[in-house]
Amino acid sequence: MTTYLHYAKRQLGGSWFRVVQDAQSGVWRVDRSAPNRRYDATSRTLLAVIGQTLHSPDHDDFSGAVLTDTVVSGTLANCSGMQTPWGTILSAEENAQSFYGDLEQAWSGDNRFIPGVGFDPGGSITPDFAAHPLSLFGGNPDAYGLHNRDIYGYLVEVDPDAPPNQFYRSVADGGDGVGQRKLGGLGRARWEDVTFALDASGNLIDGQPIVLYASQDRSSGRIYKWVSKTPFIQGMSRAQIRSLLDEGTLYVAHFQDLDYDTGWTVQGVALTEDNPGQGRWIELSLASQDIAPNATALGHSGTTVGEALQDMTWNGIGGFSTDNDVRVALFTAANKIGVAELNRPENLLWNAKDPGGEARLYIAFTGHTRRVALDAEGLLYDPETQETTAPTRSDRVGSIFVLREQNPIHPADSHRFSYFAIWRGSEGTTPFAATNPDNLMVDAEGGLWFTTDGNRRVNGTDDGLYYLDLNPAHKAGEP
Repeated sequence: MTTYLHYAKRQLGGSWFRVVQDAQSGVWRVDRSAPNRRYDATSRTLLAVIGQTLHSPDHDDFSGAVLTDTVVSGTLANCSGMQTPWGTILSAEENAQSFYGDLEQAWSGDNRFIPGVGFDPGGSITPDFAAHPLSLFGGNPDAYGLHNRDIYGYLVEVDPDAPPNQFYRSVADGGDGVGQRKLGGLGRARWEDVTFALDASGNLIDGQPIVLYASQDRSSGRIYKWVSKTPFIQGMSRAQIRSLLDEGTLYVAHFQDLDYDTGWTVQGVALTEDNPGQGRWIELSLASQDIAPNATALGHSGTTVGEALQDMTWNGIGGFSTDNDVRVALFTAANKIGVAELNRPENLLWNAKDPGGEARLYIAFTGHTRRVALDAEGLLYDPETQETTAPTRSDRVGSIFVLREQNPIHPADSHRFSYFAIWRGSEGTTPFAATNPDNLMVDAEGGLWFTTDGNRRVNGTDDGLYYLDLNPAHKAGEP
């Protein structure tokens, strides 16, 4: 079994290789002379977790030797991502819970709170970090092959210029700024995708902090925003730019007034650009002075997010002792303070060339057909009755939303946003009947393309690639 599991880990992760096209034949081939890389889930790939302290040091898969500082073995469950403006690759570790166990095991697949697993009210939240024996890799008889649950579930930055086993050391700490890392400052989640706020030329915004947006792919998952502590200045070296991602502030998007039973309407009405919903970014830390969304409903209207997160009984969930504890359990933290649940965020993409004339964030919500954890006021449903009292969302088709920052030119300074649906899925067999949007892409002119993932399940037809005409001058039914 040990050998089998080892080879299974070698199949996870991802590869970086160069392909070239023969000018005469047009055939594409792998350039075997290029420095092609393989990143897997063993200690052949080493990454430093930056901005987050691990529960305990990780170890080498083969020798059992304790690894340096915050260095961990491998990457797995890699989903979508992007190329950074400085030439590295970001990849989101999505369903990491399958391999060593779910660290946030207090939530059922139907979003019911599960008592007795370290998240109960009346004390501090204390998750089980050890590999679960019933997980895919948790039954490994070789102790060297077991890893804690908190070393996976991050946004990963892959540096193709460095060998897979060279982990990142920041220039801020005397390193060379080269190598592989996980962005611990954004926390752990079932990450689907990540995008940067860039200017129309695809560059970082000069004089402004770096802004990242990331999506949590699960029913009732949320959208997160991270803002670097230090701004980007034109002329910085690659290593200096990478060091900007070492430290920053994490926010979660609260889609105010979003109908808790649908997840895509407000007061039963679909949102449009002329009639958008309103939202705010909530700092997710113990020092946060933002007001908790469910403060009024719990009878304490002035309670801050920081106070609510630390409170050992707030919203029927235990308290967080440190920001590190908050980041390791983002889904629980958002539920505790009453953040609006969303319809499974998939890809998201910043479009600085939007035909509407201003930069916008596009989000694919693939759908939600499970129960919710919170009521309309952000209060946790009683675990004893949630299965009979909480509504089941019936979004089988999904939507694509626009999130419009209050200040799209300087999104780091925006604490509020508006939102509306730019596209809604539909059931049927017509050429444009499509459901469950997933991947998004912006072309050179700012046009939006998307793929579906689940259309056959709903409409009985294959998934496809679609172009969404965003030009406001183009009207439906007109040439």
